[in-house]
Formats: sequence, C-alpha cells, structure tokens
Amino acid sequence: MSAHDPNDRAQALQHWLQGVAPAHHLQPETLQPASSDASFRRYFRVQADQGSLIVMDAPPPMENVRPFVRIASLLAAGGVQVPQVLEQDVAQGFLLLTDLGQTTYLQALTARPDRADGLMRDALGALVTLQGIDGAGVVPAYDAALLRRELDLFPEWFVLKHHGHALTDAQSAALQGLFAALIANNLAQPQVLVHRDWHSRNLMVTPQRNPGVLDFQDAVIGPITYDLVSLLRDAYIAWPEEQQLDWAIRYWERARKAGLPVAADAADFYRDLDWMGLQRALKVLGIFARLHHRDGKAQYLGDLPLVLQHTRLVAARYGAFKPLLQLLDQIEQRSPLVGYTF
Repeated sequence: MSAHDPNDRAQALQHWLQGVAPAHHLQPETLQPASSDASFRRYFRVQADQGSLIVMDAPPPMENVRPFVRIASLLAAGGVQVPQVLEQDVAQGFLLLTDLGQTTYLQALTARPDRADGLMRDALGALVTLQGIDGAGVVPAYDAALLRRELDLFPEWFVLKHHGHALTDAQSAALQGLFAALIANNLAQPQVLVHRDWHSRNLMVTPQRNPGVLDFQDAVIGPITYDLVSLLRDAYIAWPEEQQLDWAIRYWERARKAGLPVAADAADFYRDLDWMGLQRALKVLGIFARLHHRDGKAQYLGDLPLVLQHTRLVAARYGAFKPLLQLLDQIEQRSPLVGYTF
C-alpha cells in the first residue's frame, strides 16, 4: 500500500477509524474534509456522540506526527489551549483530536472587525503564556543554519523562479550581507519557546480560554519577537501600523509583568520586532512562491502583496536594508530610490 496513492490512503484511514470508533463512539461514515494546509497534512471532521472530533492525516514519509504529539502535551501542560490527542498511529500518520471549532481568527476578524481588539488581546495573553513554557530539550533551537535556510528561499524562489531575475554579483553580495545582519540580530534577541506560525489561520475562536491554538508542530526555541510579529504582520490580514504599535506595546507590558526577557526599552523592542519581521517576510515570500511554482498551490500568490507591503515597510525604515528596497524596485519595475546605487 502506498501513502502516495489517495485511494489507498483513504482506505487506510477508514480502516483505522473503524478500529478506534467504538472507544470514542465515532460515526466513521460522517467523515468530511475540514481543512488542509501548506504541507501534505489534511484534516477531517467526524461526528461522535458528544459532538465532532478531528482526524489528522499526515502521510509518512512526507510528514511525521511525533512532534505534534510531543508539543501538544508540552503546550497543554503549560496552559495553552491545544487539541487533545485522543488516539495516535504514528506509523501510519493518523491522529484523532478534540475539535476546537470551525471559526478561525481570520474568519472572525474579517466578519467582525469590531471584535478585533478583544480577540487580539486574548491572543497576546496566550502568547505570553506560551513563551513562559520551558521547551528546552523538547524542541530544537532556531539556530543560524535554520534562519539562513529560510532566508535563502527568497533569492531562490521569489527573485529567480517567480520574477525570473538572476542576481548580479553585487546584488548577491549585498543580500548576503543583509542576511548576516538580520541573523545576528535575531540570534542576539532573548530566546523563548516559539510557535512559529502564530497567525490568524492557526488561532481558533473558542468560547472558553480563547484562543485555541493549532499547527504548532514546528515549534522551536528562538527570538522572542517572532510570534508577535507573525500575529501583527500576518500574511492574511492587514492592520494599520498605529494599531500594530498599540498591540506591540500592550504585549511588551504584559511580557515584562510576566517576567519574560523582553528588551527593557520599548523602542529597542520594536526595532527587534521589525528586524525579525523582515526575516520572516523574506522567508514567506520565498515559501509562497515555492508553493505556487513547485506545489501548484496558486492561491498563495494572492497573499504576496501584503507580505511585500510588510517587507517594504521595514526595508524603507533602516539604512541597512536599502539594497533590498532597490532590488524589489528593480524586479517589480518601480522607480528606483533616488541617489542610491549598488
């Protein structure tokens, strides 16, 4: 049986479900697609006597459910609301999980902008809780090699593959220097547990202990500003910078009260947030281009303009990033910066 064959996979999933159904009073015939993500994972909703549950289908060898199971336990013990793992078959890549509902932050924030402040403050509070959890020895470090691999996606997939632009030697050297500066800043920041995708598609609106948190299997120990900038400069919903600043300061105050190692000066903290945000935006530009060109997921192209907006915001604010701004101008055929050349 091949994990790559959708029919084989569906049969294997149904067979597994039949086996675990009695213990959880499942109705396997009610299985319906719930969602998919940018990986090979797929999610289904299945009815049980007490409501619905979620089935994760993570086909090996492309996916490995072990980190999800391990980190779900870590986060739940630390007070973060995550799905509970009810059944697991790590060899086949099947999990049965509790259901955190069907309303993502993205859906709620889009439908009811008037609820934004309350929902976002809940997300900031949950983030402070998450960052207080000791993940040492459970999750890997967000080290220089990983930060570098992520940044390299930008020239490979966004610049070359998506825009067809081959970097000149000068552009390449300037970009490598910029990457080195970003990585140095990121590694110099205080290091805490990082979810790594703390944004509006992975936070669920829940009646109690809002939000519910999904997609945490790639958690690392890394820069303290990473998850905050993921939330404030989301790839899927735009906030005015004054609003970003307000929420950033609210987070900073809560983090200090909780004893988290944020910068003592709010301006230094916001600069770190900017530099971390630029690293993340460059990575996301590369990933979205790769999802389109390699994986055939063209829907992510629609999210590129907002990520570019985040990128330009920071690149225009710091002199160190002028080469990046000029490169973006060139590949997008904008007017070049006056008085600046490579």
